[in-house]
Amino acid sequence: MAVRQRARRVTIRQVLDIAIELEKATMALYVALMRAFPKPLLIRNFWFTMARHEAFHCGALALVEVIVDADRGAARAMVSFDPATVARLRTLLRAYEREARRGISLERAFEMAVDVEASELEDLVVDMLKVVKSPEVRERAIQMLIHDLGDLSYLVERYTKDEALLARADALVERRRGQHRRSKPAERRRATA
Repeated sequence: MAVRQRARRVTIRQVLDIAIELEKATMALYVALMRAFPKPLLIRNFWFTMARHEAFHCGALALVEVIVDADRGAARAMVSFDPATVARLRTLLRAYEREARRGISLERAFEMAVDVEASELEDLVVDMLKVVKSPEVRERAIQMLIHDLGDLSYLVERYTKDEALLARADALVERRRGQHRRSKPAERRRATA
């Protein structure tokens, strides 16, 4: 019987290292999908844009790293973190990249993207970006995420007949929009305090 790991306390710096690693793995998956679907150009460009936005997330997280490293207290701050989640995401991303390289249907590629974008990784990135004091940087990252999800939903609707997958993609867009709307009033209150 496998022993389930429980959440443990780690530094924000350690979480950032893991988040950057997972973002790079996600970027590699989207590049593999871009290569797997060179045509039509709309699809190829979509996968390229998804990879580029993962690169943006890596850059934003690198900025958070610099901010945290400059603040000794923040660098040593401990947060709760579940290693089982990280292990599951690593395994998922590796398996999906291998599968994409072997050849898959476009519908399967969209399913993978919905799975990845619905994962805890995106929540982790948004949480880490809260360290950045610039609301413009945070806003841009979140708007890019919502835009990507909208594009994903549109392409699922256009190129597949899978109503369940479309419903998952649409629900993901709405979930992210809802999270964004709820966070904006709190940010305004903090800014005026």
